[in-house]
Amino acid sequence: MKNQLTKSIAVSLLALSVWNCKTSDPDPIPYDLGVYILNSGNFSSNNGTISFLTRSSKTVATNIFQAANPSLGLSGGIQGYTEINGKGLILVDNSSTGQDKVEIVEVGTFKSRATLKTPDIENPRQVIQVGLNKAYISCWDVSGDYSAGTFYKDPGYIAVVDLNTSTVIKKIPAVKGVEKMVVSGTEAFVGSTTYSGDKTLLVIDLNTDTEKQRIAFGSTPEPIALDANGKLWLQAGNDLVQIDPVTRLVAKRLTFAAMPGSVIISTDKRSFYYTLSGKTYNLSIDATTTSGNQVIARSFSALGIDPQTRQIYGSQNPLLYTQAGYVLRYESTGTLIDSVKAEIAPTGFYFR
Repeated sequence: MKNQLTKSIAVSLLALSVWNCKTSDPDPIPYDLGVYILNSGNFSSNNGTISFLTRSSKTVATNIFQAANPSLGLSGGIQGYTEINGKGLILVDNSSTGQDKVEIVEVGTFKSRATLKTPDIENPRQVIQVGLNKAYISCWDVSGDYSAGTFYKDPGYIAVVDLNTSTVIKKIPAVKGVEKMVVSGTEAFVGSTTYSGDKTLLVIDLNTDTEKQRIAFGSTPEPIALDANGKLWLQAGNDLVQIDPVTRLVAKRLTFAAMPGSVIISTDKRSFYYTLSGKTYNLSIDATTTSGNQVIARSFSALGIDPQTRQIYGSQNPLLYTQAGYVLRYESTGTLIDSVKAEIAPTGFYFR
């Protein structure tokens, strides 16, 4: 009996040991909580990268796509990034014709899952989620001759991406220089870059992936975001315009003396941060004039608001785009926290 008991204990311990081996802690996620810094790079050098910065660190992890995929490279300027149902989409614009792409990576590890290439993707500008596993990517299409005034193909298009199959399933004809998009309900409001000269706000039906309406504007509309009341805001030249997305009527128009830059909405969606004349301001969505409150006595090439801490992120670049730029972090009051060295031409942020 004693020997049988000893053997039984030994077998139990062995089973427990095997179970512990099988249920060991999963591999750590290297890029879990923090901010991705989108570095567009020097365009002609096609050396854009993505950096990762934790909220408590002052040192970035550089070129994280290359680190996760040693045999691959982004090889282009970084135009955008977003995450949809466990997948990250990196928009890559190469200066050479036919080399643009979208890299689909695993969220948190940045390991490559798939690549969307030309002719499906040409000059990608912005990516947004429009379904559980569906994305819209605005594309200028093949660019022409800027000096001849034919740089933007008319129309550009929206690539509809099925993330279950990692394929472009449709191209929706859009507007010349198509760029920024904002979702409201079952519709996407689509505008274009200021330099295209197109004065059309396009409405797309998300259920059918088809054009629903075209709204004429006095100047080029660039959708920004929905505010706390569900109203759509867009920038049109020197103006910030509030629109009721249901009736399509203009509810408010605020006209600045000059064109504000880097306009983003706050975490609570009740105000905007923007740069103007070398300074950074905050303006309530309820404002009736353009007299914003100065927050920081300097401007930035890009702004971001951390949704967890509400801290302000601003990027600064040297005159030569062959050197690393910096990311400055501020409290919401405008108090400087620190300055962090990034990579070449930081021009966007993605918080997670």
